[in-house]
Amino acid sequence: MADKVHVVPHFHWDREWYFTAEESKILLVNDMEEVLTMLETREDYPYFVLDGQTSVLEDYFSVSPENRERVRELVQRGKLIIGPWYTQTDEMVVGGESIVRNLLYGMKDCREFGSPMMIGYLPDSFGQSARMPQILRGFNIENSMFWRGTSERMGTDKTEFFWEDDDGSRVAVQLLPLGYAIGKYLPVEKEALRKRMEKYMPVLERGTATGHLLVPNGHDQMPLQNDIFQVMETMRELYPDKQFFLSRYEDVFAAIGRQGNLDTLRGEFLDGRYMRVHRSIFSSRADLKAANTRIENKVTNLLEPLASIAYKLGFPYHHGLLEAIWKELMKNHAHDSIGCCCSDKVHRAIADRYFLAEERADRLIEFYMRKIVDAMDCSRALDKLTVFNLLPYEREGMIRGKIVTKMKRFALERADGSRLKYEITDRRIVDAGLIDRQIVHYGDYEPFVEYTLEFCDRIPAMGFTTYLVREAEALAGESPAVSMAAGTGENPAVEPADLGGNCRLASPAANTLENEYLSVTVEPNGSLTVLDQQKGQCYRDVLLLEDGSDDGDGYDYSPAANDWVLTSKEETADIRCQHGTYSHKARVRVSMAVPAGLESRSERRRDGRVDVEFELELKAGSPVLEVRVTVDNQADSHRLRLLVPGQENEGFSVSDNQFGRIRRPVRDEAMDVWEKEGWSERPDSIYPFLSWVSGCGERGLAVLTNSVREYEMTGPDYGVLAVTLFRSVGVLGKEGLLRRPGRPSGIKMETPDSQLRGRRTYEIALTACRDHLARTAKEYVTPFISYNKMPYNAMKLNPSEVKVPYAFSLLSETEGRVVLSALKKAEDEDKLIARFYNGCGEKAPMRLKDGNGDLTVDVVKLNETDVLSGHVTGDQWVGYNQIVTCKF
Repeated sequence: MADKVHVVPHFHWDREWYFTAEESKILLVNDMEEVLTMLETREDYPYFVLDGQTSVLEDYFSVSPENRERVRELVQRGKLIIGPWYTQTDEMVVGGESIVRNLLYGMKDCREFGSPMMIGYLPDSFGQSARMPQILRGFNIENSMFWRGTSERMGTDKTEFFWEDDDGSRVAVQLLPLGYAIGKYLPVEKEALRKRMEKYMPVLERGTATGHLLVPNGHDQMPLQNDIFQVMETMRELYPDKQFFLSRYEDVFAAIGRQGNLDTLRGEFLDGRYMRVHRSIFSSRADLKAANTRIENKVTNLLEPLASIAYKLGFPYHHGLLEAIWKELMKNHAHDSIGCCCSDKVHRAIADRYFLAEERADRLIEFYMRKIVDAMDCSRALDKLTVFNLLPYEREGMIRGKIVTKMKRFALERADGSRLKYEITDRRIVDAGLIDRQIVHYGDYEPFVEYTLEFCDRIPAMGFTTYLVREAEALAGESPAVSMAAGTGENPAVEPADLGGNCRLASPAANTLENEYLSVTVEPNGSLTVLDQQKGQCYRDVLLLEDGSDDGDGYDYSPAANDWVLTSKEETADIRCQHGTYSHKARVRVSMAVPAGLESRSERRRDGRVDVEFELELKAGSPVLEVRVTVDNQADSHRLRLLVPGQENEGFSVSDNQFGRIRRPVRDEAMDVWEKEGWSERPDSIYPFLSWVSGCGERGLAVLTNSVREYEMTGPDYGVLAVTLFRSVGVLGKEGLLRRPGRPSGIKMETPDSQLRGRRTYEIALTACRDHLARTAKEYVTPFISYNKMPYNAMKLNPSEVKVPYAFSLLSETEGRVVLSALKKAEDEDKLIARFYNGCGEKAPMRLKDGNGDLTVDVVKLNETDVLSGHVTGDQWVGYNQIVTCKF
């Protein structure tokens, strides 16, 4: 039977890369007019694929709204093929909820015009997540198409196969073995076309299991090929034994669907044998990737659950405001944008979008808290402090809140009249005009005081508790050391009898932080000695700094041939500790002299520097040591990592990925043969993680993150977990790298801003608690948040008709083995969505309750509409790495 060759007209539309989104938009207006005209006027030009992302249409309509009806008609006729994504998402360093929302909003955008392309089309993402089959099937998508990350090592040498997730979800895959652009600018001239196709046909023929070959006719920002009809005639002359026709991707998958004996693959695809996956791109422009992590966590862990509580209490759920935040984030989730392998000009645009998304999220979080607390009874007290717990189980621990008041003395009173003991750890003067300019308008210039309080209490599951702020005869408690300048006499001590709470810390040795879980001693060089008080295991040289060369580019880390790796082992740190009643803190400053650049490193000169400040905090009742790292970088072309020794790895690391966990080898066996076999890049075991990572055994500290997401197991026995803080490079693309031989990736362009000179801050944490790392990490990135109501606010609101109690709980999950991924209002119904996943490594129970007992839910797909099982109550079981979405 003759091979059938599907020539599919398309373009690949990077919104930005070495060019800006604004430049791209100008080209888009031009190219779209040509596409629409061709589809409208030539019946023999049947299809055009709009790159699988609706952001292309959003950009187009922002400047050409008059063409909406033309687009709608062509989509409904099946000629213009759109969706299903909003943007061409990365799959490795963005969170699972970001990928789900990308499909959710992309398919929602499609519905205005017609039906989306039901293919998980990601032709250029730098690797494929193991969860993608389950995510795609959650939107009724049964087919997937991509380019990067596979080889025969995965289990097949064919370009068509099935891809299966741990829960059994399966999709059919059509691989793009030579990429999405082999049919770009196809020549009409016969010999030129023969020469081109002779490079591609043997690969396509060797890989096919169906006899259907795919030639995508398009490229980055490529206008449609007007002479494609002549090209097709020439190809028929060159290959008379094959059938050539203009086609669409759906027809290719129809052929795969008729082929029942394809190989089945499982897991993630991060193999760089045939195509570059850029295994170390996870730390390019670490400052921007850290911003993405932080904002993703704010939106999914704080804002949406808070909005859901408000909605349950009777307030509007502002879908439009939330969608605007998500879309601002997802514009940055396209593979080049989140990869940060772009020009400096584009990186500045990415940073601006992160600023806008975070500002929107912060303000909406504050707004929802205010709406809730403003609706509480004010007859007992006008001033209140309300603490929110946005996890689905009751939590007890140290809480930090702020109270702004003119009261000279105040007490915190629970709803039952009992008083809460607290400690004041900081205070600052606040100008009255910043509180409400109407105050100073009427001549009252007396300032307010903002107090930072610490205390311990128990907060309801997915809910809140309110404390009344009452004027009192004496402050309930004040720290002997309000600032880090302990012992200076600036702040008066308060009698210990005034302090208290349900969980308190004793004062340890001078340079030690300690609670019932950890004892952390800061050594003279700034590293930590950490004692796991539960198991008696001790870890030394924790958080040593490692500085080495980076002769790579915006895509990949690559050391210089004559690398010189330095550590902070011989440095002398400046150490200040503060021991409070509810938290122990330390500030550790380390200044390392490092080479100023690659030339200095080759000559072993330390003529640059990196100043690092660690802010450590150990809270009462918490198994987590929180670490805030501020780096002042004054050197170029280097990589700075934090080292966490003592890992028991059993040959593997383990970390979370989207909606689950994954084991990876600490050393890829292909390291022995990659050069001989001519791999596209060296298979170093540098990997992404989302919120936690550790060795695979029982011993060792796990690293949690709210910013950077790249790690490698290093050391003689791979017992050192190295977490990348940042990479500093000065070019977008570069040829001849030690770990990536040959051509440059991307474009050879200078990117001096990517040297990351100046100050950047990153947030990680350490824990010895290994029982349920997914849950521990979730708690770390979901802190208690609080709102202080006072009689003043610069932004006025009318009184609410909603009446809110002083304490409330929306729902609870009582088994404690699954992890909450999202709590939000359904997009199209007056119901709530709660999504959980099992990241604990074995089948796990789940039980949801509200104030009336077991919660009755419909288990639905990720699309929030299709019901898998209706009206479920009581116990449910969640499989390993399985996602469960509940609607109630």
